[in-house]
Amino acid sequence: MQSEYRKLRVGLVGLGLEAYWSQFEGLEARLLGYLHEAADMVAAESREIVNLGLVDTPEVALDAAHRCRREDIDILLVYVTTYALSSTVLPVIKRAKVPVILLNLQPEAAIDYERFNAMEDRTAMTGDWLAYCSACPVPEIANVLRRLDIPFHQITGMLRNDPPCWMELEEWLRAAEVVHALAHSRLGLMGHYYGGMLDIATDLVQVSGRFNLHIEILEVDELTARRREVSESSLEGKLAEFREFFSVGEDCSDVELARAARTSVALDALVRDKDLDLMAYYYKGSGVAENYKMMSSIILGTSMLTGRGVPVAGEYEVKNVIAMKIMDLLGCGGSFTEYYAMDFNEDLVLMGHDGPGHIGVAEGKIKVRPLTVYHGKVGAGLSVEMSVKHGPVTLLSVVEDKSCGFMLLMAEGESVPGPILQIGNTNSRYRFPLGARGFAETWNSHGPAHHCAIGLGHQASQIRKIAALLGLTALQIC
Repeated sequence: MQSEYRKLRVGLVGLGLEAYWSQFEGLEARLLGYLHEAADMVAAESREIVNLGLVDTPEVALDAAHRCRREDIDILLVYVTTYALSSTVLPVIKRAKVPVILLNLQPEAAIDYERFNAMEDRTAMTGDWLAYCSACPVPEIANVLRRLDIPFHQITGMLRNDPPCWMELEEWLRAAEVVHALAHSRLGLMGHYYGGMLDIATDLVQVSGRFNLHIEILEVDELTARRREVSESSLEGKLAEFREFFSVGEDCSDVELARAARTSVALDALVRDKDLDLMAYYYKGSGVAENYKMMSSIILGTSMLTGRGVPVAGEYEVKNVIAMKIMDLLGCGGSFTEYYAMDFNEDLVLMGHDGPGHIGVAEGKIKVRPLTVYHGKVGAGLSVEMSVKHGPVTLLSVVEDKSCGFMLLMAEGESVPGPILQIGNTNSRYRFPLGARGFAETWNSHGPAHHCAIGLGHQASQIRKIAALLGLTALQIC
């Protein structure tokens, strides 16, 4: 992503009514103070705040509306500070053409009734009341937006001393950051689909249009050619990185490590030169010796990329690498997984996958294991083995949806300790509130592909907001 576009640009506008300013001394300044407090609360290193000020007339609204375009905002926070006319805010929202969140925030939990009723000046009383009057125009604004089919979201609470309210807003802003990052990301596709896996096939127009990703089609031969040019110093440097990043077993031969290191150096160069942010690949490589050497030694390099913010999915799993990227942008991992088996004695589901693993979700260092065969694939070589950290987890699948292209399907559960299959793959034990049978049948009933992404923590609330900002359906089964 180009550096000038990395930060989320947050438009913040306050709503008021000009007629009040001459009637109630100090009210305008008080409400502007609220707006500046809100701006301070929203500020973060990853954001640029565009404070549009207090909009109180249609003329001021039109100026703010045009500024939204000039400032290239990504999301609009509409802070309803007091009663305001719906006709005042409508031009801003219509011209901005970005997701809208209505902030219905009064300054404190309640008016101090005793202090308020002791005021001797009834005009001053009204001005004081209007400083708490944020809830009043929200139905009017919502009515207008609904009638015009303009989506909006709401946060209701207090400007001060209301952590749940600000946590909710923070989730929306984090969701907006994910959507913004996707819109400036480049997805590399190398090779072709795994033959016969019809469930993972997808429409790249929908992928590009719904997630706003640029798709870069890559030639396997280019990676093979880059591999020829790897210098001995680069090779030695990558071998040192391997031993720092992975737990390399003594049964891993120097020849296989060098083969994987050479491929990893070439892969890093390809990702850097093509400016890729995520990638999916699959290629048999059979019949061409160089391609075979490269594709059968790619797992360590793709695992390192995945752990460093460039998720890579095997089996050309385009939809799932997007799920992995969403998880990674949330800072909770995003590792490739699928059903392995059921443990009906413990009421658990065993899940994992071969190919790239995510160090961010691993219980300890990722182990490197030699395999004499890659099951279902051509070749042999080094693979990775890991378990997902024990504790709460979320599964995410990008699922085909006829109504709006895709749906985000989620399940919250727990990674639990116990014996796993030590087969040179990711492998973990998961417990879900629905039980193993209920989880499997409910999850499958929504028609996901057989892969999904696993991330740490319970992230469904956050992911629902990402789906809303993307205009996609979100469905949580547990």
